[in-house]
Amino acid sequence: MSTTKKSSTKLDKIADRIRSRLAEKDAAREICLKSCREIIRLSSTSIRATHRGDKETALKLINSAASLVEQIQTDSKRKHNDLLSANYVHDSFKEYAEASITYSIIFNREIPDPDELTVAYPAYLNGLAESVGELRRYVLDGLRTGKFDAAEDLLEIMDHIYSVLVTMDFPDAITYGLRRNTDSVRGIVEKTRGELTLVIHNNLLQEKISVLSSKLSNSTDQT
Repeated sequence: MSTTKKSSTKLDKIADRIRSRLAEKDAAREICLKSCREIIRLSSTSIRATHRGDKETALKLINSAASLVEQIQTDSKRKHNDLLSANYVHDSFKEYAEASITYSIIFNREIPDPDELTVAYPAYLNGLAESVGELRRYVLDGLRTGKFDAAEDLLEIMDHIYSVLVTMDFPDAITYGLRRNTDSVRGIVEKTRGELTLVIHNNLLQEKISVLSSKLSNSTDQT
């Protein structure tokens, strides 16, 4: 066999091997994409259930998302570990982290550990940042229903989350744009603090007015 023929034969074998490998990876990617979409759906639905106060449904949805997260990690680490660094995987894990963090804070006043959630730290941090927006909704609900102590408690947690996030001063290539989310958190916290302060002050003023009005009414009755 000539040298040219040998080279062509070898190249064909290499091409077949590469084609087979890429086809396998493409199939794995499609499965991973489908799972990621489902994780995002489950996570967003869980957050809605949490806002409704439906603890059981919210937890069930989080657990379903957790199973898919574990499956993606197991399947990817076995043959296609680089898929775990894909943006769509990061986004789905971030949504799962956000749902888990929101659920834990609202119902237990606790923050879950990223290692327990089995998500990468950048996904966890970005999920933590985005959970602040969900906590703000609870603060506003508390203000509307007069639950000022609960609102202040949540604001304190939001403020602490920001104080932690602002220390994560690393390149966006490592943190997947955490700096931008941290800036957003700062705005949310400050806006929420202003609204909470205003409502509490107005409530105290209203109480003083009511007390004064009652005293004046009693004084008038006595005369």
